[in-house]
Amino acid sequence: MKVGRLVIGGGAPVRVQSMTNTRTDDIRATVRQARRLERVGCELVRITVPDERAVQALPEIRRRLRLPLVADVHFDHRLALAALRAGFDKVRVNPGNIGSTRKVKEVIRCAADCGAAIRVGVNAGSIARPLVARHGGPTVAAMLESLAECLEPFEQLRFRDVVLSAKTISVPDTIAVCRAIARRWRYPLHLGLTEAGLPLAGATRSAAALVPLLLEGIGDTIRVSLAGDPVREVAVAWDLLGALELRRRGPMVYACPTCGRTEIDVERLARQVERALGDTRQPLRIAVMGCVVNGPGEARAADFGICGGRGRGAIFVRGKVVKTVPESELVTELARLVRESTGLGED
Repeated sequence: MKVGRLVIGGGAPVRVQSMTNTRTDDIRATVRQARRLERVGCELVRITVPDERAVQALPEIRRRLRLPLVADVHFDHRLALAALRAGFDKVRVNPGNIGSTRKVKEVIRCAADCGAAIRVGVNAGSIARPLVARHGGPTVAAMLESLAECLEPFEQLRFRDVVLSAKTISVPDTIAVCRAIARRWRYPLHLGLTEAGLPLAGATRSAAALVPLLLEGIGDTIRVSLAGDPVREVAVAWDLLGALELRRRGPMVYACPTCGRTEIDVERLARQVERALGDTRQPLRIAVMGCVVNGPGEARAADFGICGGRGRGAIFVRGKVVKTVPESELVTELARLVRESTGLGED
């Protein structure tokens, strides 16, 4: 299926998405943040549509942005209709809180007319009370039954441009429900935790939930939900996909954990390397090592690497030492060699 120009599912790469956290009616701030997300590799941007003021901003937001846009809608189906008519490529709805089946079908027909997709999302916190009572809580079984009920009008109207999601704060439940969805339905599946948390803990919990699924070939889009600047979400998502060797975007900088043998500031150097090569898109492996015990071997396994000690360091290019320079010149010289090798240094 397509969301705008972007192909999702059917063997396409796992797509990275995020969500703006600006006020949608602040057009300038929302567009600026969406462009920041796009620059770091976000492929779909979701924008909340909570009220009529947000609705009024949608046509101008759509006009200013080129990447696929997803409208996040709850409770009022008219907001979804407005987003679709404003040219948004997809709407995210929870049919359980939109209202009657008639309203859901109105959104489906509008999406079909506009050539847009719909994400049918069920969260553990928004399952209908009778289902929660019957299953003894917002269990995996309750989420699956809720999703099946939500899909009924889509299947009645034979609307196939659907992405599914079922989110909870529980890592084991997220894994279990997504595995069950993948077995039961053939629609593309979006992965993520509903409330992953602060950057470090959120990235850890997201990795714990997403890695088993992605390694099993489950999941077509992902979001790493983190509190704060959404640009971090995209960075973590790409790091995750790169670590699993599913997709790579830009260099993977890895560094030794340091110990008492380390005689250069490895952490500072690694951060400087990341900043210096922030505009590089080639999927390179770059090692930053702090001593001669592990350094040469690990650096030789990378495309480029530096290994330092006592104020100086060696620079490796695909297994060979090409020069030794003072520590103060390591990052500059490494960046120059990377740019020459990848063509970024040419006029």
